[in-house]
Order: sequence, then C-alpha cells, then structure tokens
Amino acid sequence: MLFVTYLRVSTDRQGRSGLGLEAQRKAVADHVAGKGAIAAEYVEIESGKRSDRPQLARALVEAERLGAVLLIAKLDRLARNVAFIANLLESGVEIAAADMPEANRFLLHVMAAVAEHEAQAISDRTRAALAAAKARGVALGWSMPKRRDEQQQASRKGAAKNAQKADLHAANVLPVIRQIARSGASLRRIADELNTRGIKTVRGGLWYAGTVRNVMARETRIEAQAA
Repeated sequence: MLFVTYLRVSTDRQGRSGLGLEAQRKAVADHVAGKGAIAAEYVEIESGKRSDRPQLARALVEAERLGAVLLIAKLDRLARNVAFIANLLESGVEIAAADMPEANRFLLHVMAAVAEHEAQAISDRTRAALAAAKARGVALGWSMPKRRDEQQQASRKGAAKNAQKADLHAANVLPVIRQIARSGASLRRIADELNTRGIKTVRGGLWYAGTVRNVMARETRIEAQAA
C-alpha cells in the first residue's frame, strides 16, 4: 500500500524550525510501518482556518494518481471546517489519520464539526474581550497614534507580500489545473472541478472561468522568476 503524507504547521517560524513537523513525520512513519511505503510528502504552512490549501490540493492529485492513501498525523491538522472535510471525502481519495486509524467517514465528519465549534467559540470569546476593552476606552491596534508609521510600512510590505502569495498560490494550484485541463475541460469546467474539490482561490473564494484564466496567465511570469 502506498501513502501520500500531508503535514501542516501554522506559522513560517514553525516551518523553518521544523517545530511540529518532526513529530508529525514520526506519527505517519509509525502508522505506515508494516503497512506499505510513503510515496510522497507535502508540507503546508498555513492557518487551519483557511481552506485554500495548495499543497493539500497537490497531495490529493498525487494520491489519486498513485491510488494511494492520503495520510495525516492528526485530524486537527486537516481542517476545522465541516464543509472542507466533506469536500475532501467526496474527492474519492482514501483519507486516514495516524492518531485515529479506526476513524471512518462518519467519525471524521463528527470530529470536524466539534473542532469547528471549538474554533468558533474561541473566536467569539476573543471578539467579546476586544469589544469590552474598546468600551473601556482602551486604544487597540493601529488606532494608537504612535503606530501610524508602522501601519504605513505594514501596508507597503503587505502589498508586496500579497503579490508574492498570489504567485506562490498559482504555482501550487497550476499542476491541478493542468491535470483537469488534460481531459479537454473548458475554463468553466476547470473552475467547477476546483470548487468541487474544496480548493479555494488565493483570497479564499470560489473559482470562475476568469479566475482560472488569471492563474494560468501567471504561469509565464512564475517561470520567468524561477529561471
């Protein structure tokens, strides 16, 4: 049996240091031992709240191509979103979690729902605490005068980072687009297929024919930068 492993950490710092990755690698290696071999590994550095996971999309394509199992170390590394889990399960690729090998499709849905509820509860508590602080007259974030210069610098850096992120997202999702396009699918059909697989645009939205065209247009630019 072949396995395609998917590892995820939430921050760039964790990705660079390997913090969390080694534990996940050990977990998936222990799960695979005696069952088969790891054919490929994909690592994502992204918040669990985001659904646009280009590395996960590539992992799904590779697992489908090889007829392999998509293996993650822990269920909470996959997502905190029920709809996201549902789209993955509907992709037809077998999915397994090393920390819960007995988990079936129903249990994956239930656990994702619980995780989503917990994440929403944390978010609600944070918003309530910030609102209470603001009501007491506490200056928050960029509203503090001494941080205005920082805001301007952050805005400039943010624009450059957004452009870089768009290029990276395009580079990661293009293999999936090419795979779908090989069947002769139109831009609209490619967009529908990406939405069905739960792959989001760089802004976390749905795909349309024009969105697909824009990503494909970036290919020449990405290749030029890599040369």
